Amino acid sequence: MGATAILTGVLLLGAGATPSHSASSVSAIRYEVTFDATTRLRRALAVKMRFRVDAPGAVRLSLPAWTPGAYEISNFARKVSGFTASAEGRSLGLRLSLPAWTPGAYEISNFARKVSGFTASAEGRSLGWDKVDFDTWRVRVDRAGEVLVRFDVLADSLDNAMAWSTPDFTFFNGTNVLLFPEETGLDFSARLSMTGMTETGQPREYVAASYHELVDMPIFVGRFDLDSTQIAGRWYRLASYPEGALAGRARDTFWEWTEQMLPPMVAVFEEVPWETYTTLLVFDERYPGGSALEHGNSHVGIYNTRFIGSPLLASITAHEIFHAWNVKRLRPAELLPYDYARPQATTLLWVSEGITDYYADLALVRGGIIPPAFFYRMTSDKVQTVSDAQPVALEDASLSTWIQPSDGSHFMYYPKGSLAGLLLDILIRDESDNRRSLDDVLRGLYRTTYKNGAGFTEVQWWEAVREAAGGRSFEQFYRRYIDGRDPYPWTRILPLAGLVLKADTSRVPRLGVSTSQDSNGIRVVQVVPGSAAAEAGVVPGDYLVRIGAVKVEGLEFGSAFRARYRRRREGSDLPVTVRRGRAAVELPARLVFADDVSLRLDADQRATSKAQRIRDGILRGLVDR
Repeated sequence: MGATAILTGVLLLGAGATPSHSASSVSAIRYEVTFDATTRLRRALAVKMRFRVDAPGAVRLSLPAWTPGAYEISNFARKVSGFTASAEGRSLGLRLSLPAWTPGAYEISNFARKVSGFTASAEGRSLGWDKVDFDTWRVRVDRAGEVLVRFDVLADSLDNAMAWSTPDFTFFNGTNVLLFPEETGLDFSARLSMTGMTETGQPREYVAASYHELVDMPIFVGRFDLDSTQIAGRWYRLASYPEGALAGRARDTFWEWTEQMLPPMVAVFEEVPWETYTTLLVFDERYPGGSALEHGNSHVGIYNTRFIGSPLLASITAHEIFHAWNVKRLRPAELLPYDYARPQATTLLWVSEGITDYYADLALVRGGIIPPAFFYRMTSDKVQTVSDAQPVALEDASLSTWIQPSDGSHFMYYPKGSLAGLLLDILIRDESDNRRSLDDVLRGLYRTTYKNGAGFTEVQWWEAVREAAGGRSFEQFYRRYIDGRDPYPWTRILPLAGLVLKADTSRVPRLGVSTSQDSNGIRVVQVVPGSAAAEAGVVPGDYLVRIGAVKVEGLEFGSAFRARYRRRREGSDLPVTVRRGRAAVELPARLVFADDVSLRLDADQRATSKAQRIRDGILRGLVDR
């Protein structure tokens, strides 16, 4: 494909900004972002913001501190440089003439007929400005008229919430580059002009009805592959960088996955809330794993090239598409509307993220992408992750994600929340004789809250669960397993769905760390006292680079380590290399073995007929009417 600029989303014309209590009312907001042969050399986006003020005064312009879906304060303002503000020139009323002929050529040529696009203005004046806080600029406007603000944004972070660039490509989010006037509010319409490395070199202009809508649309600019298809009457686009990375049979497989996973998701909510949907993918062999970020009708995924063709790529894709319903529309009340200047903590992220992860797995098995045995394996991995981690309440993990505790507990609302979804689904189906399911909870809340412009509260969530289960109380379930830290009651609840959890014990090499993955690699979040890692001097905050001969490239390093050293003599040397700050440090360690309890979910061959119906209902997305 040739060089392209793409903005995801359907943009609609809207009314001008509605001013509120501002010294200078702001209207006619326009943005221009440029990534071209000049800016790419410094890995920068050149940003302009134009607006009109109706009176002298101060205008406070802020840049978001975070991107919805990435629940962390990123402080995008730290990437800004070269900020300037000026008053745009005024139109002039001069009489200017162009000659009609050239001496020596004795004829009237009327050169004026070759003239077009004539304008005249006085040179713009610099305006004073200062910083109100770390992400807010105050511009002092001395008279009514047009104001121009310019600055650069460094695009150097390979993170789906940030801006990143190479010599032939960039992607960014609106939250990274688009200032908003604080006093005006966020319901103003705005124009965005994107000038980039397109084949024509001409800017492309888009209009959004609100700031929320505009910044929710990630942008790819440069050289990348792009194609589209219709699924059930809606258009879907697939953009991937670099060119040729996702091509041939691998690209065909990705499209097949998309077509298979969508119907089970649509069946949950019984509607498709977009006219078009775009999947934007970046593949980079230096990226340590895979991650993605949802938007209203798109998502951006960044992956190591090893993810191409892997079911993990299908799983993350399903997770992000399901987010278009659950969290972008069906949203906890604390997240409505978005406030881009501060953390918006909620105890319900386990619903938004964890239950979304449960339905991502269901979409794969219900769509025929994976068999039931693979669904059991994926669920087993989550059970194992929760079992191996220190106990944490789902509500606490939902709140803690904003500060990212060093023990890694803030990520537990993904696997533990997914398992809570499975348990609730089983209990609802059991109480209703498989006539209702967790689908009914999500669908009902979607209609009663999102459709009425509201978010859902904790009380509304549990009321919807209770209603779906025919009036059963979930107070004890909430107290012990959501607000509490009790182990999940697998032996009591799984048989209700014809499932059984089996445990196998073996002696395996064990390093003794808990880890999480971020854009810098595999970070140690906890070290087990007395373990090989503790004796070697590994500390939380270290990034694992190598364990003996095993290179640490992703969260699956543990299986590679155990397979490599399972037949070695316990106590033998095992050097561990970590990255501490900017330095690589090699630590002396010895090989230590420990009991490993492997948990495995499977179908119970002795299940009752009712339990079999519930199990089949979960796997196929059906209820008994």
